[in-house]
Amino acid sequence: MLNDLGTKREEFFPGVVQQVQQTDHHLVFTCANRAGLKVEILADGLLRFTFSTEGAFARDFSYAVFGQNKPSPPAFEFKELADHFRITTQELICTISKNGLRTRMMDRSGQLLNEDEKGFHWEEHQDYGGDIVKMSKVAQPQEFYYGLGDKANNMNLRGERFENWGADTYGYGKGSDPLYKNINFYMGLHQRSAYGIFFDNTFRSFFDFGRERKDVTSFWAQGGTMDYYFIYGPTLLEVTQKYTLLTGTPELPPLWSLGYHQCKWSYYPEKVVKDLAKGFRERQIPCDALYLDIDYMEGFRCFTWSKDHFPEPARMVQELKEDGFKTVVIIDPGIKIDPDYWVYKQGMENDYFCRRADGPVYKGTVWPGLCHFPDYTREDVRQWWSGLFEGLISEVGVKGVWNDMNEPAVFEIGTFPNDVRHHFDGDPGSHRKAHNIYGMQMARATYDGVKRFSYPDRPFTITRSGYAGVQRYASVWTGDNIASWEHLWLANIQCQRLSISGISFVGSDIGGFIETPDGELYIRWLQLGVFHPFCRTHSSGDHGEQEPWSFGEPYTSLARKFIELRYQLLPYLYTTFWQYTTQGTPMLRPLALLDQNDPECYDRMAEFCVGDHLLLCPITQAGVGGRRMYLPLGEWYDFWTDKVFFGKQEFWASAPLDQIPMFVRAGAVIPFYPVQQYVGEKEITELTLHVYYSANTCQSVLYEDGGDGYGYEEGQYQQKTFLTATSLTTYSLSQQVQGDGKEAHETYRVIFHGMPAATAAVLVDGQDVPFEASENQATLTVKVPATFNQLSLHSVMPTT
Repeated sequence: MLNDLGTKREEFFPGVVQQVQQTDHHLVFTCANRAGLKVEILADGLLRFTFSTEGAFARDFSYAVFGQNKPSPPAFEFKELADHFRITTQELICTISKNGLRTRMMDRSGQLLNEDEKGFHWEEHQDYGGDIVKMSKVAQPQEFYYGLGDKANNMNLRGERFENWGADTYGYGKGSDPLYKNINFYMGLHQRSAYGIFFDNTFRSFFDFGRERKDVTSFWAQGGTMDYYFIYGPTLLEVTQKYTLLTGTPELPPLWSLGYHQCKWSYYPEKVVKDLAKGFRERQIPCDALYLDIDYMEGFRCFTWSKDHFPEPARMVQELKEDGFKTVVIIDPGIKIDPDYWVYKQGMENDYFCRRADGPVYKGTVWPGLCHFPDYTREDVRQWWSGLFEGLISEVGVKGVWNDMNEPAVFEIGTFPNDVRHHFDGDPGSHRKAHNIYGMQMARATYDGVKRFSYPDRPFTITRSGYAGVQRYASVWTGDNIASWEHLWLANIQCQRLSISGISFVGSDIGGFIETPDGELYIRWLQLGVFHPFCRTHSSGDHGEQEPWSFGEPYTSLARKFIELRYQLLPYLYTTFWQYTTQGTPMLRPLALLDQNDPECYDRMAEFCVGDHLLLCPITQAGVGGRRMYLPLGEWYDFWTDKVFFGKQEFWASAPLDQIPMFVRAGAVIPFYPVQQYVGEKEITELTLHVYYSANTCQSVLYEDGGDGYGYEEGQYQQKTFLTATSLTTYSLSQQVQGDGKEAHETYRVIFHGMPAATAAVLVDGQDVPFEASENQATLTVKVPATFNQLSLHSVMPTT
């Protein structure tokens, strides 16, 4: 392997194992040359490998791993054999060579999952000291790789090399690397079995998936420890669930944060913001959140308001609230050097800012000019920072905070110099060690502050940069993209990749941040964006307007149609978010996660599922009325026509500009709200349930709570499980309810789609009820109490 200077340096390898120490849940192997390996058996399918080069292991500390989610260690079997050691759990067999500490991972049947090539090796860092730690593994024939967060490239990582070193990549393109986020997690799939590897190292890191040597996958970092987790599936879905639980899930967001958001650099002064709000309400285009970029501040000083642009911010925010809008404001890490600026004075008086190696406080130029930067790797600094939000949240009434420029970005030089020092929560180091987690720790401090002052409401925060586990603190977006068809294609890939890398609360700048979309591109992007968990139009503002009505008709009506669809789907999206928070299940799921037994799914990028039952395939070319796409295993209803398609086939999906290829899994129950202009505008006494006929049994879930606040933690929620089933003469829909929450609705309007025969009678809990059927009898509508247990359609003959 070449180092980053393109030259060979002496590499070192573990020697022969001389000693093994065993405790209840881990083993320590020590070699003759003092190299060591600690193997922790955390769960039957989760092992941690930590190497040392000097005989002692570094402090066991991680910003990524969420300790509360660590499982209880299982029992395991350990044996010493002639040339290797063997660890056996209920799911895995791990062998470790006596010479070199090379590992092989197999399932309990003996099928190979993953094996070391050179295994662990290292070289001394000549410039900074310490080690460059490396791991190389065999890339199996026909092995596919997924993950690594928002890499702007194809879904399958095979044949590529990537770098994780958070960067402000304005106007990035396909293949640009590195980008804003640093997610050292990937999944491997071969022979229809999946595993994951999470390399928990905050230094500048690299991943090579057969680029340098086609049959070798390797990862390495310019400092720190070789510390990685092996996560067994056997499905890709289970791997990403386990990884997400390991690094932590977010709490449930406020329901309004899943509505439509509007942003621009910048909406100011107050009249512009009020006119924007008026524009949405007059045109009856739903919207929940309006954003204020850096121009709301006094000279770009964080936690201040421009006296000229927003002389009475609390009044303005209250008036927006009365019209259903939540205000979200931007906060950057750079604190202007100004002796009269209260935040600067507090930071200096308490020595909260980062310093250079020789002692001076670091100075860097960003929007306010010369700035100092808080060291968010200190607990006392994070507490101070979180307290600064009292004015914005408690006094002014702001509902959300957006962290930007936190890679950290510095004008002209890119980021902090390497010699800037950080506390690292008790393990001090240089910026080389802290760079990749700086944005995450800023997001952490911001989240703590917004949560503290928003209580009893739930917080909403966004971050541009982050490390593995950042999902605990913030939603994310894909950064400063461009208004182009290529970037629409990239947005689809990046958001899927982030979702399977633990970060589901994700979206892109709809329409593109840089340059100007035309009406067609904007609508096609909006059609994708309304199915991303974070749904926000954002533009740089220097090229014209980018509101949903900016392009005239027919685009305004089309924008309204798809934003309304977003609001109708809110109960489904909220349920999908609840599955993410409780089970680690990604909200956006590439086809490979739907059917890893179908090789046709492995390289697919355009198609994806939102939640359990909705499949989308965005149009990413201009001037077309459809596209080729692939449906995975199963039966699928075209959302627009109710036509049924059988999976495992490629076909032409028609999609005029007023449609996106959208399919519903047969048997599914999809809840719909009535259209609202903002969350909470209406008391929803009747919920619509769309039921899609299938001859097979299918389960669907609906989760509902107050939509804000923390009553759900005390049981104030309802988890409704719907089961559809077919017998010879009956098609039934049953409902089971868990939780102590109050029923939110009086009635359901149930619409059955695709019925194969005429319905003679409908019974609800044994009682006849009236119903309406379409002319061809395929669609049937019935109104039932929301508390029903069993709904039966009689004289329905299943199709053969």
